Amino acid sequence: MPILMKPMVAKQDSVIEEMTKAGLHFGHKTSKTHPKMKPYISGVRNTVHMFDLAKTKEKLQKALEYIQSLRTEGKTLLLVGTKIQIKNLVKETATACNLPYVSERWIGGTFTNFGTIAKRTEYFRGLEQKKAIGELEKYTKKEQLGIAEEMKNLEMHFGGIKNLAKLPDAVFICDLDKNQLVLREAKNRGIPVIALVDTNIDPALVDYVIPANDDAQSSVRYILNKIQELYVSH
Repeated sequence: MPILMKPMVAKQDSVIEEMTKAGLHFGHKTSKTHPKMKPYISGVRNTVHMFDLAKTKEKLQKALEYIQSLRTEGKTLLLVGTKIQIKNLVKETATACNLPYVSERWIGGTFTNFGTIAKRTEYFRGLEQKKAIGELEKYTKKEQLGIAEEMKNLEMHFGGIKNLAKLPDAVFICDLDKNQLVLREAKNRGIPVIALVDTNIDPALVDYVIPANDDAQSSVRYILNKIQELYVSH
């Protein structure tokens, strides 16, 4: 009597399963899709394009390998993400990895006019040092309040890059739709760009494309956690 074999069931890729749970596969409405993103799309659901997560997995791996090489060689990666729903994630990840970051508004000229930016961050560090040793106490209360307000503004705009002594070796952009200026400045200065690229974005100028949802906090958190694992688990 022949033995009945159970039908083979394809095992779900655990990484793709994680990506699905995190919502990486949701793109934008089909009407907003950039033509150059079509190779990364697997289909449509309720007029929304869905990413091919097998390709996302492959591209993410390449990006992580590059980031790992930066870390190994002691090179600097700058994290950028200014959308309200992700800026705290960017700051937390950068802090955990000891990386520079921009989580508030990008200051035009941060790359292309770095000398001027460096003077502002040097001034900011000087104020922090004076505060630490009590040197600001010689000023009147009104003057101290003015300095405190100035330091608050400097922290908001330059806090994440105050220790950036030179241009970074690469930049990771979480929200290209909001930070096209960062992309242009990076290209202008020859800085490699790694980025989350949603279906509505032209991927042509990005060196390491990670095709995925850049709007959902869970999706961005998944990618940032992968970066953090490279820095914190070693």
